Amino acid sequence: MPNVYVEPQPTGRPEGSAITGYQLKLAGGTKLIDRTFPTQKEAIDKAKELGHKPNIARVRNTDIGKPDHWRSAD
Repeated sequence: MPNVYVEPQPTGRPEGSAITGYQLKLAGGTKLIDRTFPTQKEAIDKAKELGHKPNIARVRNTDIGKPDHWRSAD
């Protein structure tokens, strides 16, 4: 299975604003499933349950196309 990105929401938020949830997205930015998870752990667990390798954000404002913005959740 391809990598999936656990992206904090809302995207493009200003520095210091709160994260309201996490979505699972594929490399093209397409949502894997139409659901926002309340915690990063729940999103990671769901991605693993679906057979994907989850990646989590290293930076506050992410870009799925930049590998240095992500690290493996394993």
